[in-house]
Amino acid sequence: MSNIKNAFTNGKAFIAFITCGDPDLETTKEAVKAAADNGADLIELGIPFSDPTAEGPVIQGANLRALQGGITTDKIFDFVPDLRKDVTVPMVFMTYANVVFSYGAEEFIEKCSEVGIDGIILPDLPFEEKDEFNDVCVKYGVDLVSLIAPTSENRIAMIAKEASGFIYIVSSLGVTGTRSNITTDLDSMVSLVRQNSDVPCAIGFGISTPEQAAKFSAKADGVIVGSAIIKLLEKHGKEAPKYIGEYVHSMKKAM
Repeated sequence: MSNIKNAFTNGKAFIAFITCGDPDLETTKEAVKAAADNGADLIELGIPFSDPTAEGPVIQGANLRALQGGITTDKIFDFVPDLRKDVTVPMVFMTYANVVFSYGAEEFIEKCSEVGIDGIILPDLPFEEKDEFNDVCVKYGVDLVSLIAPTSENRIAMIAKEASGFIYIVSSLGVTGTRSNITTDLDSMVSLVRQNSDVPCAIGFGISTPEQAAKFSAKADGVIVGSAIIKLLEKHGKEAPKYIGEYVHSMKKAM
């Protein structure tokens, strides 16, 4: 069991997503520290991938900038221990199955455990194929975080029963990105999850304002925000950590 559960002991959890290496790893480090210092309870570190199928234009852009800047999975593994000197909140990697598969699942997940990564999120990994990675995750005490989408329907209970770490509830159909209106029946999804699992659940995709953070954290155990944070990095570059800290503070306060 990783320490992801600790993210949900301080009221509703605010989970921040930051793409590693956008615009560089030093800025990533300062951005993560600013988020954690201002109330982020868990950090998702994005490992850039050339074909991030779950991402909208904002996070696609961050992936592209990081890759063009020379970021690699090995550089990120070397970077995390330094980050862990200052950041104690749980951290997970969010990337794609091909990144783990091509690196070698056993080596990738063992390194996660060694450097202080508590879990991994692979949005393109079907539930039915998760055993390819899950057995190794269990071996090294790294949680494989399950995603539940509006299209999961009769699979929600099955996914929830086998979940570990936390459950990522996808608020909307489509890719990541800020949304002005989320119409999914999240109450029913969360209710079904809670009937089948004690693992905390957090809602992501589309949440960007304090009002949305308040609304959706009332339905679940936390909220996940990515695109709104990446927009600050895109706009402010190396100066972004200050603005990210202010933004995270406003979101956590609203929750």
